[in-house]
Amino acid sequence: MKSRATRPVMVGNVQIGGNAPVIVQSMTNTDTRDAQATINQINELAAAGCEVIRCAVPDREAAEALTVIKPAIKIPLIADIHFDYRLALAALAAGVDGLRINPGNIGGKQKVREVVAAARERSVPIRIGVNAGSLEKELLQKYGGVTAEAMVESALGHIRILEELNYQEIKVSLKASRIPLMLEAYRQLSALVDYPMHVGVTEAGTVRSGTIKSAVGIGALLAEGIGDTIRVSLTGDPKHEVAVAWEILKALDLRRRGAELISCPTCGRTQINLINIAEQVEEKLAQVDKPIKVAVMGCVVNGPGEAREADVGIAGGKGVGLIFRKGEVIRKVPEENLVEELFKEIEKL
Repeated sequence: MKSRATRPVMVGNVQIGGNAPVIVQSMTNTDTRDAQATINQINELAAAGCEVIRCAVPDREAAEALTVIKPAIKIPLIADIHFDYRLALAALAAGVDGLRINPGNIGGKQKVREVVAAARERSVPIRIGVNAGSLEKELLQKYGGVTAEAMVESALGHIRILEELNYQEIKVSLKASRIPLMLEAYRQLSALVDYPMHVGVTEAGTVRSGTIKSAVGIGALLAEGIGDTIRVSLTGDPKHEVAVAWEILKALDLRRRGAELISCPTCGRTQINLINIAEQVEEKLAQVDKPIKVAVMGCVVNGPGEAREADVGIAGGKGVGLIFRKGEVIRKVPEENLVEELFKEIEKL
């Protein structure tokens, strides 16, 4: 897969766009005004693989909390702001590394000029975030509802405001909960501008359904070379968002982090409790941060061969299993010891 060429922007010390890898980000769901709870969650997300974090800034108290949050975290911080340009100015004064605003809805041109001047002074990029659910009324009337064309026109209008102020440190997102709409909007805009794209499916749903929608939507665009940073939006603990984002990147061979599990779907040849074993292995692999590939296969005959590319794995027999490495069997162990013996080999790796 060849990524679409985009201009680079720097969010703190993280490059987005250009020749940089696709960056994983998430958003806190704590009350930003509770600085310590927010710091704790950000640090947990960073440990899970989050590379850029965003916080909602709904009021002045939340903006002031950023002065406490920013020095206590190690990944770049983006302030998410709607309607009030003063909150953007306060967030910039607090030292944030990025802004998520829509220039057209934070006030008149003079207010936008003030925000851009402050962002320029601090070398802080601005993400224009277009959401299908909050398009301008005139665009809904013009296009007869929410369409990809309406979303693209909205994005171009906001981009134009910043370009007229000679500001091009811009990222863009065009999020929708409907996958076909989201895909078409990103495709259309990516053909018109070279700004880096923040890709995501908004309001994707719970961890189960939202994971599927995000994998389909984000994965389809990344496979086409569209997308410089991704955020998976799930109703739940944001650590799930980070985990799913990395799985999407690993599935497309775009980036590697942590272990990858290969497991077969089971069939009539399976004579061990493969589902339980696979779940145990997956849970324990969450603590492994090395980019290794582990296979859990149900069949002694086909297992090592089908998972030959795995670094290490197990293949079940009748109450026993084989431990194999790079497709070569190294020993046979009882079923009850399979997980323990597998992780002995993982530790050697």
